[in-house]
Amino acid sequence: MKNFQNIEFELTENIGTVWLNRPDKHNAMNAEMIAEIIDCFEEINTMDEVRIAVLRGRGKSFCAGADLNYMKGIAEFGLEENYQDSLRLAKCFNVIYTCNKPTIAVVQGASIGGANGLLAACDFVYCADDTKFAFAEVKLGIVPATISPYVVKRIGEFGARDLMLTGKRFLGKEAEHYRLVNKSLAAEELDEQVNKTIKILMSSGPDAMAACKKLIYTISNKLDFEESIDYTSRLIAELRASKEGQEGMASFLEKRKPNWVKKK
Repeated sequence: MKNFQNIEFELTENIGTVWLNRPDKHNAMNAEMIAEIIDCFEEINTMDEVRIAVLRGRGKSFCAGADLNYMKGIAEFGLEENYQDSLRLAKCFNVIYTCNKPTIAVVQGASIGGANGLLAACDFVYCADDTKFAFAEVKLGIVPATISPYVVKRIGEFGARDLMLTGKRFLGKEAEHYRLVNKSLAAEELDEQVNKTIKILMSSGPDAMAACKKLIYTISNKLDFEESIDYTSRLIAELRASKEGQEGMASFLEKRKPNWVKKK
């Protein structure tokens, strides 16, 4: 993994942590950070040693949305420049959403605007109770366009209408109510919850989790119901015959842990 200027990547015991690392700016996103997130997650996809990816923010906030200087530059763009910039931002969210490893967002302080696209694209999201959330785009005369596919998937059409049309601020428990996050907890309990989820995920086959993510993506986005019958039948047949599938079934029948679970 290369060195980055706006994010950091740490690998500890098969857990790859991506840190948004502009704490003096509350980890506000600029063009450079967006490009680095794309590069980092594309590389994570190729790293066998990474079994789970965690997305966090250094300092007081997870992410305050778009950097002010970045926004000033965008305001001077023409239509084509704006379109190309928006495509890069859309790719940033999509590379997280399509990551072949389970993804966990850990959110504290503030998650404003585009930051909610980062977390909504993750598989699991945990936040501190006092985290401040907002889809503030309408207050600026724009809309939360590139994050909307992931947010609407998470919270549904009318939840999105409530939060996006009003642009209101809300805290962690309300974010949990809307299902924007999986769970809102006291700040001191966040790491314990994340570690519990990691422990559960680490007991599952790495290849199976990647296949399961692809299965969910394909069923949700690409196939109609009739097409899904053949697709899912072929998939389970292939996985039953795979090396990992054979090991998983053998370990179950032999009443032992499979070889991807670390022995204590």
